[in-house]
Amino acid sequence: MPMNHQNALAQVWIMQWMPVFALICGVWLGTEASFATELDNSALPLRAKYTELGNQLRDNQFQRALYLDSAESPHDLKGDIYAVLDYPFATVNLALNNPAHWCDVLILHLNVKYCHASGSKSGTILTVDLGKKYDQPLADAYRVEFNYRAVVTTPDYFAVELNAGNGPLSTHDYHIWIEATPLKDGRTFLHFTYAYAFGLAGRLATQGYLATLGRDKVGFTVTGVLPDGRLSYIQGVRGVVERNTMRYYLAIDAYLAALTTLPEDQLEKRMRRWYTSTDQYARQLHEVEQEDYLAMKRKEYQRQQVAQ
Repeated sequence: MPMNHQNALAQVWIMQWMPVFALICGVWLGTEASFATELDNSALPLRAKYTELGNQLRDNQFQRALYLDSAESPHDLKGDIYAVLDYPFATVNLALNNPAHWCDVLILHLNVKYCHASGSKSGTILTVDLGKKYDQPLADAYRVEFNYRAVVTTPDYFAVELNAGNGPLSTHDYHIWIEATPLKDGRTFLHFTYAYAFGLAGRLATQGYLATLGRDKVGFTVTGVLPDGRLSYIQGVRGVVERNTMRYYLAIDAYLAALTTLPEDQLEKRMRRWYTSTDQYARQLHEVEQEDYLAMKRKEYQRQQVAQ
């Protein structure tokens, strides 16, 4: 096959998956080795981080006790959020240290079309279908399988990790990490990491996305002040990872916020809370109108229940 024809086919394939890539390219890349082996899996480092970030948690652009950071290398991306949750540690532990609850969290994300938790010989698998920001058949989505692992649980700390080997467009080594510890005032300090690595196709997709669909999109890191006094925000791949890290964090927050509601009303509250929270940061996160989002998610959640 002529080389120019091969390049044309590759470009078509990349453009088809570019909207999905825009969703998922907000993760920290690592190796297939467990992230937990690199950490002191106790409350002490997390409590030290809480003390270190005291000023940033109290005074920031987010109008909540939250600190966001991101990093990039030639082959991977990482987004981190540290936040104070207005819920007791026992509530957060019960909600997030349980694979059965994670699909109710993940399905809130605009581009998560389906999620199912199942057991296997190696543990719990979360099957997640990623797609575009509008309603689409699952056959048109891309399936990623996350290995779920409860790393450690103690009276004052827990850690959970989700890892996936492969994703679309040569992306790989997906990693989600959550850890939490109680604070003295009855609230909880949480750390959330979202990361992944990419190959040649992923790099080309990134370049294409940032030159077209994503050229005007920004993240949350402030890079300066414009002549008119408005803040200037980071762009490029770090902007992408920051947007997606925030979307997933807000899904966690929305899930927790709905727990005090009657079970039959929790889904609606979660969806509305997620949309309202993301629209608070419309410059970075606004993609669809509220009624379109709600209609899509109601349908996707129903499909998810029927399929299971």
